[in-house]
Amino acid sequence: MALQLFNTLTRSVERFVPLDSAGKRVGMYCCGPTVHDFAHIGNFRTFVFADLTRRYLEFRGFAVLHVMNITDVEDKIIKRVRERQTTLREFTSKHETEFLADFESLQCRRPHILPRATEHIPEIISLIEKLVARGIAYQAADGSVYFSITKYRGCGCCYGQLVNLDFEAMRVGERVACDEYDKEAVADFALWKRRVPEDGAVFWPSPWGEGRPGWHIECSAMSIKHLGESFDLHLGGEDLTFPHHEDEIAQSEGALNYPPGRRFVKHWMHSSHLLVEGKKMSKSLGNFFTLRDLLAKGFSGREVRYLLLSAHYRSQFNFTLDGLAGARASLARLDECVGKLRELADAPSAPQEHDLLVAFTKAMDDDLNISAAWGAVFEWVTETNRKLAANELTRPQAAAALAAWNRVDEVFGLGGPKSEEVPAAVLALVEQRQAARQAKDFKRSDVVRDQLKALGWIVEDTPKGPRVKRI
Repeated sequence: MALQLFNTLTRSVERFVPLDSAGKRVGMYCCGPTVHDFAHIGNFRTFVFADLTRRYLEFRGFAVLHVMNITDVEDKIIKRVRERQTTLREFTSKHETEFLADFESLQCRRPHILPRATEHIPEIISLIEKLVARGIAYQAADGSVYFSITKYRGCGCCYGQLVNLDFEAMRVGERVACDEYDKEAVADFALWKRRVPEDGAVFWPSPWGEGRPGWHIECSAMSIKHLGESFDLHLGGEDLTFPHHEDEIAQSEGALNYPPGRRFVKHWMHSSHLLVEGKKMSKSLGNFFTLRDLLAKGFSGREVRYLLLSAHYRSQFNFTLDGLAGARASLARLDECVGKLRELADAPSAPQEHDLLVAFTKAMDDDLNISAAWGAVFEWVTETNRKLAANELTRPQAAAALAAWNRVDEVFGLGGPKSEEVPAAVLALVEQRQAARQAKDFKRSDVVRDQLKALGWIVEDTPKGPRVKRI
C-alpha cells in the first residue's frame, strides 16, 4: 500500500507523491512558534504531529528537508518588548531557547533549518515588491502596504482554497492592520506596517518607508527561500488554516504568478484542536498548561509525547492529567516487554520483515492512523509476553522482535525510560538476597525481598541475573 495522506487543499485522502522527479526528496514546512511566551501544550500537539510526519516519511524512505520558522517579530512580541523595556533580540532569544529546550524534552527531531523572520527582511520586501508591481498590493493612506483580495481575485486567482468562504456575507475590502483576524473578515491584510511610535526600535527601512512585516508574509518569504517556489508539504494547526495559511497561498501565488497547474504548496496537513480536561484551554479555567507545568507535576516529556501521539492528528483530542497517568502505565507495560526482549536477545539483529512492522506500516500508510498503529503494537506486546512466559522465544527471535520494535520507535520517538540510579543501600540488599538464594537460604532471601519492597524496590530474576526496579 502506498502512503495516503489527507490534503486540506483537496479535502480528501490522496496518495502522497513528492514533486521530486525521483520521488525521494520531500520539502516540508511547519509553522513554528511565535516566541513571545512559553509554548503551551496545544502548540506542542502541532509540533509533535509534525515530528511524527517527518519521522514516518523518513521511515518510508523519503529524504526530508524539514523547515520550521521562528516568528520573532509581530504584534504581541512588540507589545512585550515595550512593556519590559528590553530589545527585540534579547526578548525573543530567551523564549526561543526555552522553546527549543521544551521541543527536545518531547524528543522531537530538530528541524534542518530554523529561520527567523527578522533575518529575512530582504526576501520579505522582494515578495511585496512583486505584489505591488502586479497591482495586487497597494500603499494606503496610513503608509502601510496591504494585499488586495479584490485585485487578487480579479487576476483570476482563487482566494479560499483551504476553506469555503461566502464573499457575499463577509466584509470584503475592509483593511485589517493587525496580524490576526477572524473568519468573519475577508479583508485586505497588512504586508508591510508603517512604523508607529509604539514600535520603538523595531523597524527596518523599505521602499514604503520605515516599518516591519506583517505576520503572514513572513512565512511565505521563509518557506520559498529555503524550500523553493513550490514544495511538497506544509503543516500547522487547524487554527492557522484561515487566515494565515490562506493568506500565505494568496501572497505567494500572487507574487510568483505560477503557470497553470503549478501551486505554492502541493499538500497541506492540519492537526485538530486540543481540549484540556474537556474544555478549551484557558488560564482563567486553570487548565492552561505549558510543558514545564506538566514536568513540575512529576510527568516526563516522554509521557507527554506518548499522550499527544495517542490520537489521530485530525481528531479533536482531550488532554487530561488522568490521560497522562494512563500514558505512564502504558509505557511501563511496553518498557517491561522490551526490557525482557533485551535480556533474552544475545545480539542486536538487523531489521527484517516482521509481523509488527507489517501491521504498523499498514496502519500508518492510512493517513497516519496512529490508533491502529498502537493497536498493532500492544497486540504484539501481549503475544510477546505470552511467548516469553511460555519460553517459546529463541534468542534470535527475541533479537528480531527487538529490532522490529526499534524500527517502529524510530517513528514514535519514545526511546527508553531514563535509568534511575539505584542507591548503594538497595544494591547491597540485592547482593545479600542473591547470596542467600545461592546458599538456598530462601527464608533469608524473602526477608531481604521484603526489606527492598519497604524501600520501594523490587527484584526480578532474569537469565542474566537479578534486575532491580522501582515499584
